[in-house]
Amino acid sequence: MIYVALLRGINVGGKNKIDMKVLKQTFEQVGMNDVITYINTGNIIFSHNSLSKKQQSRLLEEAIHNDFGLQIKVVVRSIKDVSEIMNAIPDTWKNDKDMKSDVMFLWDEIDDESVLGNLVIKPNIDTVKYVPGAILWSVDKKNMNKSGMSKIVGSKIYKQVTVRNVNTARKIYELMQAQNG
Repeated sequence: MIYVALLRGINVGGKNKIDMKVLKQTFEQVGMNDVITYINTGNIIFSHNSLSKKQQSRLLEEAIHNDFGLQIKVVVRSIKDVSEIMNAIPDTWKNDKDMKSDVMFLWDEIDDESVLGNLVIKPNIDTVKYVPGAILWSVDKKNMNKSGMSKIVGSKIYKQVTVRNVNTARKIYELMQAQNG
């Protein structure tokens, strides 16, 4: 089975620095196969056949702590999970000069549609959708300062997500599909 591990808060602003080549070795040493990394922000595609996603997360968090001395949250999603998320993203969503579109991958503890009730969503500004495993958000960049979702940073929910822009999320899925052969 093909999976992606999404690490929260590495190589951002000079903090929690992790070399992707060394991280790849860490994954291989704990039994993950066909390991590839994508950009420096902690996106690792791999295959594994025996452990559950929760077991993989725990094993990888422990290995990262042992190898790098960092307490990093690892969200693991299967290719099926990511496929469902990608299918829920409208084709028109982009991350470019005019539009900001993000995928907020949720920790399992808050992965429920009720999480939307804890967000500040301005219906005429923000487009927000829940799909199992993620919150999808898009806003015209000209309305960023009016967005309710921009206030998520620093909130309790923000500490329980790892965010990828829609372009990165699509590339991760493309790499997972290539691994799936």
